[in-house]
Amino acid sequence: MQKRPIVILKLTQKIILFKALPFLTNLLQSRHKTMNIFSPFKLIKKDPHTRARLGRITTAHGVIETPEFMPVGTQATVKTLDVHDLYSSGAQVILGNTYHLHLRPGEKIIKKLGGLHKFMNWHKPILTDSGGFQVFSLKNGEHTNKQLVTIDEDGVNFRSYINGSLHRFTPESAIKIQHDLGADIIMAFDECTSDTVPHAIALAAMERTHRWAVRCIAAHKKLKKGGSAGPLLFGIIQGGSHQDLRVKSAQFITSLPFDGIAIGGESIGYNMEATGTIMEYLAPYLPENKPRYTMGLGASPGDFFKAVAAGADMFDCVAPTRIARNGGLFIHPRNGGAPANKYRLCITNAAYRTDKKPIDVWCDCFTCTHHSRAYLHHLFKADEILGLRLASIHNVHFALKVMREIRESIANGTFVALYKKWK
Repeated sequence: MQKRPIVILKLTQKIILFKALPFLTNLLQSRHKTMNIFSPFKLIKKDPHTRARLGRITTAHGVIETPEFMPVGTQATVKTLDVHDLYSSGAQVILGNTYHLHLRPGEKIIKKLGGLHKFMNWHKPILTDSGGFQVFSLKNGEHTNKQLVTIDEDGVNFRSYINGSLHRFTPESAIKIQHDLGADIIMAFDECTSDTVPHAIALAAMERTHRWAVRCIAAHKKLKKGGSAGPLLFGIIQGGSHQDLRVKSAQFITSLPFDGIAIGGESIGYNMEATGTIMEYLAPYLPENKPRYTMGLGASPGDFFKAVAAGADMFDCVAPTRIARNGGLFIHPRNGGAPANKYRLCITNAAYRTDKKPIDVWCDCFTCTHHSRAYLHHLFKADEILGLRLASIHNVHFALKVMREIRESIANGTFVALYKKWK
């Protein structure tokens, strides 16, 4: 009997919040248009022939020169690499995964230990996603139990893939978790759908994403104690494969006071043709004074150029390290890299059994300056863990060196010429 008033109160609060959302949205949009807010992003130079841009993002743990590829450290580690490897590679920023870190070890433990930076001993910027993509992947996967996820207007219930325990994410809790993790850049909680869903389903998910975006901003503002800067908050454009929804989402998300704009969705990065199309028709709606983040892009060095030419400032992908652990090693066009082989060689091929050359003479990573293709071939054939590590060191270093050359080419006005060498 004592619990009933509490339940009624919570239900009443949710109804009031839902009814207040249009007013809150209008208020945020109005303030965004009229307030002269310090922008953490500085646009330095634009390429005259493409949409490539040179920029700089200022965060609490340092500056990120853009455009930049961001290595993914899903569970507070970029697989097989330590922070020394990351510093040596020239990494400016890495990613952490809110979904995985919430499940293990938990944001409370990480906060108690001083936040992700101290936990990892990484003192440069960290971006965390909101967990939305991972949560909805449980629902959208072809071979998953749909009962793992249930969605309502307030949030999402899901079960841990580790032990089956029940968890709940709301826009407010997703923002709170990321604040507790201590990230420098955090993401709004969104509803990600499969690209194959009908227009009506994509529309409903997009509209919910918009309502959640407003709630994320309110929660973020509340958590910034004493007027402190706090982490940067990025909004996410959704809409699936439907152009009208993508445009509508871009117009809404960019009308809110986010620090950056992300383009999310199932196909982004994995289907570069679709990604290019989406980037092309969204370009007129993206503000120049905010960083643009294409989520999950970067499976191939060739993709870097396509993304940058389309106007992307930031992108991330697990592929470089995942490919490395499967023996796929990046190579430069001058050493055989091409779109046909996705700019990589397969080190397990017999051709490399006695090859004394480094993986790539253009690359100056630890692996390429200390070991031969033959040695890497042996390590993979012998199932030695060192092989996975050396391969990952190479791919991450290689990817980030490509990005440095891209930034230099934009600064020097030679981006188009460099891009042609990678086609």
